[in-house]
Amino acid sequence: MVNVASADENQTSSQQVSANPSPAGIADLWRAARMGAEGTTSSQSPFHGALINQYPAERLVYRSDYLAPAIMLSVFGMILVFAAFVAVNGPSRLEKGFSGVEIKRWSRFDVWLHWIGAIPCLILILTGLTLLGGRYFIEPWLGEAAWAGLVGFSKEAHDIMAIPFIVGWFLMTILWMKNQFLASYDFKWFLVVGGYLNFGPFKGKHPDAGFANAGEKLWFWTFAIAGGLIVASGIIMLFPNWVEPSRSLSLLAVLVHGACAVLIAAFTVVHIFMATVMSEGGMECMVSGYCDENWAKQHHNVWYDDLAREQKLEYRS
Repeated sequence: MVNVASADENQTSSQQVSANPSPAGIADLWRAARMGAEGTTSSQSPFHGALINQYPAERLVYRSDYLAPAIMLSVFGMILVFAAFVAVNGPSRLEKGFSGVEIKRWSRFDVWLHWIGAIPCLILILTGLTLLGGRYFIEPWLGEAAWAGLVGFSKEAHDIMAIPFIVGWFLMTILWMKNQFLASYDFKWFLVVGGYLNFGPFKGKHPDAGFANAGEKLWFWTFAIAGGLIVASGIIMLFPNWVEPSRSLSLLAVLVHGACAVLIAAFTVVHIFMATVMSEGGMECMVSGYCDENWAKQHHNVWYDDLAREQKLEYRS
């Protein structure tokens, strides 16, 4: 029960409103609140006295009018853009073909860590896409019954997959950061689009790159920073009893979570295309941890030359 006392000084009695009031009861509750009535609650939260709609109303439309279409565009729009690009440009082939000699690029632990973060990330993007934009773009096609089942499943899967994603994000950020700082040659990498263009003056250009090229470094820092904001805002939404956020902080968490998800989703599509379709031999790195020697020389020559000079190349037996 919630007790709402009237602001009228002549009225000494209090109005009791059920925890699940009727529409008329809700109207009475808000009417009393607008008149300055004060209520009591059994909640111990430091924000238990805050009304739900205390923030500016225009913030509510950010999610529906901007973030919902943005998440759809970041996924499906990027897929269409890259599909068109591959159709016109074609993939980046190895100039000298596969050498048949493979060198170690990632440890077995790194490979597992990548997939511990990648698989939950993909599931979170798909379920988040449903939760954020599904009401506007999916429900009209499914109907209420099918939509209710889909959104219920998406909510449960999203909450469960959040935990391994947090673990993967934290470990990858900490352990892989050492190879992700910009070098002078990284700027030249952007000037020739990484050597992936197969036409004009860009054809055949293979810019210098260390263990991670400039594009991979950009993806890493996007994942580290935006992913960190996703983790922080997700914890606020997933554990409200623990965090005890204010109403305004809860809304801010929703908006930050959605905005960063749009960014991560777009970069994830790019990352998948670059690692599979665009880079011949690239996917093998995160399957076995080894890469073809010609692939290393063409795409990460600075890293390869450093290992060769220090006699630290590890060949696959």
